[in-house]
Amino acid sequence: MFDLYVVTDKGLSKGRTDAETARLAYEGGADAVQLRMKNADGAEMLAQAREIAAIAAEMDRFFFVDDRVDVAIASGADGVHLGQSDIPVEVARELMGTDAIIGVSVQTVEQAIRAQENGADYLGVGSIFTTSTKPDAVQAIGLGPVFEIRQAVDIPVVAIGGINRGNIQDVIRAGADSAAVVSAVVAQDDPRAAAHELRDLILKVRPHVPVD
Repeated sequence: MFDLYVVTDKGLSKGRTDAETARLAYEGGADAVQLRMKNADGAEMLAQAREIAAIAAEMDRFFFVDDRVDVAIASGADGVHLGQSDIPVEVARELMGTDAIIGVSVQTVEQAIRAQENGADYLGVGSIFTTSTKPDAVQAIGLGPVFEIRQAVDIPVVAIGGINRGNIQDVIRAGADSAAVVSAVVAQDDPRAAAHELRDLILKVRPHVPVD
């Protein structure tokens, strides 16, 4: 589904809006962008979401909203990403319809299996390494759970948390289908170049599927 997944953080983006960062990330090769605005009001978040949705449609990429099902629906996003304390996947599905793509954050095999059974389309597994961009997340669960969860479910696994150019290949080797990054793209002087480098690093270690 994805190779590189970029999560926005305006506080790290050197004055760029989330929509400006999203465009640069897409131009660099990101397959998906998630709008994360934890402290924004609904109107501000919706304005940015609509901008990013238009950019994603123009570039034929994926766009997700963090937590806010209402903003995802109103902006025309491809879907929403939910945490363990957000509304249940099945309720989000009722609100968003069968075409929406719903991701769920998990840390354990049990959570992963439950999310899949409830209708999640992909899983965000982490935080793999220590991260300062989401201090409320469970920190540094390591690469082991990536492998274990990959073996236990049939839906895509996106590793997240403290991932950068130095360790992004490790998470792919551990079984992640893709990698989500925040500061490794958003906080860089040239997010386009950073995204391009990270995607290249992923593709270099992704298992090749023979063509019949």
